[in-house]
Amino acid sequence: MEDKMRLPTINAAVAEAHKRTLFKRRLLIVLSFLFCYFSFVTILANHPSLEWPDWNDPTGHHGHGKGNRKGQGKGAPKCEQVPPLHPNEKSVELDALEQYLKTDQFRNESIAKLSGAVRIPTQSFDDMGIIGVDKRWDIFYEFAEYLKTTFPLVHLHLDLDIVNTHGLVYTWKGTNESLKPTLLMAHQDVVPVPDSAGKQWTHPPFGGHYDGKFIWGRGASDCKNSLIAILESLELLIKAGFQPKRTVVLSSGFDEEISGREGAGHLAPWLLEKYGKDSFAVVVDEGAGVNTLWGTHFASPGVAEKGYVDVEIIVRAPGGHSSIPPNHNGIGIMSDLITQIESHLHLPHLSENNPYLAVLQCGAEHSSEFPKKLKKLLPKHSSKRRKCSSKKDELAIEASKEALGIKYLMTTSVAVDLINGGVKVNALPERTTAIVNHRINIGETTKVAKDKMANIAKTITQKYNLTLHAFPPNQTEGETPSSITLIAHSTALEPAPVTPTTLTDSHNNTTPYAILSGTTKALYGDAIVMAPGIMTGNTDTRYYWDLSRHIFRYVPGWDPENEGMGRIHTVDERISVKAHADNVKWFALFVWNMDGAVLG
Repeated sequence: MEDKMRLPTINAAVAEAHKRTLFKRRLLIVLSFLFCYFSFVTILANHPSLEWPDWNDPTGHHGHGKGNRKGQGKGAPKCEQVPPLHPNEKSVELDALEQYLKTDQFRNESIAKLSGAVRIPTQSFDDMGIIGVDKRWDIFYEFAEYLKTTFPLVHLHLDLDIVNTHGLVYTWKGTNESLKPTLLMAHQDVVPVPDSAGKQWTHPPFGGHYDGKFIWGRGASDCKNSLIAILESLELLIKAGFQPKRTVVLSSGFDEEISGREGAGHLAPWLLEKYGKDSFAVVVDEGAGVNTLWGTHFASPGVAEKGYVDVEIIVRAPGGHSSIPPNHNGIGIMSDLITQIESHLHLPHLSENNPYLAVLQCGAEHSSEFPKKLKKLLPKHSSKRRKCSSKKDELAIEASKEALGIKYLMTTSVAVDLINGGVKVNALPERTTAIVNHRINIGETTKVAKDKMANIAKTITQKYNLTLHAFPPNQTEGETPSSITLIAHSTALEPAPVTPTTLTDSHNNTTPYAILSGTTKALYGDAIVMAPGIMTGNTDTRYYWDLSRHIFRYVPGWDPENEGMGRIHTVDERISVKAHADNVKWFALFVWNMDGAVLG
């Protein structure tokens, strides 16, 4: 009876508590919204160059600065194109050069120059020793001599500085020292060809064979084609009597394929000391090119580059005789960990400054075959909204379905590339290791990848009663018995700064991107759509960030019948003669156009 009499009082208390809980939830939602709103307002207040976003802007490129892009109003094109850019300066000799570039003589001589370069096996190996001690470096002496013989005018008229024995810096001094120089880059080394793989090639990997359409061999498309094209373009300009107002510099490393520490790692500091920070108007290195997407030809110079981190996993487990094994030894535990890593991959995500957003916008504006679903999702995309709502990036997820190569333009990649464990068939492995390679997405950091690895490893250590040492500041603190240790290698690299891709700057001056775009259209016509690209790998430009804000990773030579990467890093690497000849033409035209450009 007493309990029944108390029941209404209890119900009233429960109801009051429910009201308070509901009020708190609603208040939390309101406060979250206000936090996001005022955070955005604060960003605008602290960055006057930003403007209120047009939420109907399908690119997601909101607030790139007033006046930095023509026609930023609603309804204006977001993928503005420049007209073809031809040099203003003319002379009889330069006119003759333009005509020469159309001849079979130029084509045949260009073939011979690249073929000869391919025949010199400038391989760089992961285990290269000290320069001057390891004789495998000596092949670069032969290559430097080949360049000297093949391009006599370059070596007569340009200054040549040797950096760290094999690094080459060619300087063509301009007549106007107030103009920031143009910096062109290409590396001399190539990926090794194992003896066992040589027989798989259609033509010998270092034969420089020409079959009437392609030049075959290691380095033909990565990237002796760029190096020879740059030197040949300078040789031809000198021969035509061209005298630059803007200094032109060619910087050539010799170990890009093994991270560039001896080449670009010394060349960049040398240039920084000589010229200073942000001293170059533009930097052009190897990279992306022209490809067909959604039925449209896109030229996509790489204006961004993903980051990089290798994480080493070390599993320590008790050893013993294999006749009395535990349910899970070190290799089994490592296998479980790898399975979990591959089962919890990073999701696609397009940050505001990922250039692939601009590619999607350009596709929506210029490609009749652009997917309808992507076109529908574009206006809804905003990373600011997702930060406040924690929603998945539907646009990135949908765009990733195009192809694996597209997916990793907007996703941190995870690849287990090396694994080692055990020393004997009848002994349990006491130490098992694996190395996991990550290429870090634009808008993320190496810390994001490391934290994800640590969280996955934590579940495994709990499952098998092990100790976790996640990225200890001192590596000796790890590797205790019955443990998992995670170590980030010293080669870790954050994503590169993103190159501006506006056509004019805040002072209405032409930008290097506009010059590069106009040069490309002058060579290929208006059928080419310019759209900024992104590199999933890393070039030698990783060392050059302080030298210029305008870094482009670009191989402009294009053969519409043979698009792609030219089978780089694998059997039957080759390049079409058309693509290589257009490389030469583009670099000559670009140097010429940069010389007449009025930049900010």
